[in-house]
Amino acid sequence: MADLRKKRVITAALCGSWPTRDMNPAVPYTPEEIAEEAYRCWKAGAAIVHIHVREPDGTPSIRYELYEETIQRIRAHKDCDVCLNITSSGTVDGVDEDRIDPIRRLLPELASYDAGTLNWQNRTIFENHPRFLEKLGHALQEVNVKPEIEVFDAGMIYNTIYYMKTGVLKAPCHYQFVLGCAGGMTSTVENLVHLKSILPEGSTWAACGISSGHLPIMMATIAMGGHLRVGLEDNLYLDRGVLAKSNVDLVERAVKLLKLNNLEPATPDEAREIYGLTRKVF
Repeated sequence: MADLRKKRVITAALCGSWPTRDMNPAVPYTPEEIAEEAYRCWKAGAAIVHIHVREPDGTPSIRYELYEETIQRIRAHKDCDVCLNITSSGTVDGVDEDRIDPIRRLLPELASYDAGTLNWQNRTIFENHPRFLEKLGHALQEVNVKPEIEVFDAGMIYNTIYYMKTGVLKAPCHYQFVLGCAGGMTSTVENLVHLKSILPEGSTWAACGISSGHLPIMMATIAMGGHLRVGLEDNLYLDRGVLAKSNVDLVERAVKLLKLNNLEPATPDEAREIYGLTRKVF
């Protein structure tokens, strides 16, 4: 049996809502493109794929049909057992039920749970009203989908501690630190250490740094025993001035860094064990 202490989970965040092909032509838009990137990232070593969807012109979307087609295309690869993580935040102004509905109907192993409201990119409000967070927490428990708690600043962790006390969330939780977004905490190792220090006991955690914070946060996360998120949602570059040609480039680099530290990427089933996920069978 594998020693899970030597394993680290890699999540590939494939397109997000923000990056466009004007920024990097490799950003996938269509369900076919997103599903193919998911499959290739799994083959490269990602245990989880984080799914957003886009309209044909690249506009962020929460349209159920796009999620459904994307997930069906991923699951059509019968050799692929990658864990699925569907966002609840495809747009910053979506209707509560429209944000929850794809998760409830498509039953991924994980779904994002953005644990507070943010001044997103200093341009708009990324609203996660307490009303929505309560609905989402209860909905995820009803369909046995684990929340991936997205943390952009320290107060969001304290929000989740409150929700665990009130039954909206069920411990132990899994946290995803996202550092470097304008409006949230900057991507410094000091901030990463602080966030880890205030996690509830028994939590699992992963981290990513946005853009230029990508590599420093990834290397600090490896050193601190955390798990990794990579992908074009967070970082469009492979090197200074060199665009990544696909999400696979970023997964492969994460695998290489793990191996340099005598670690291994977790398989999807190992990720399910580490994070406490229920495997969905279709």
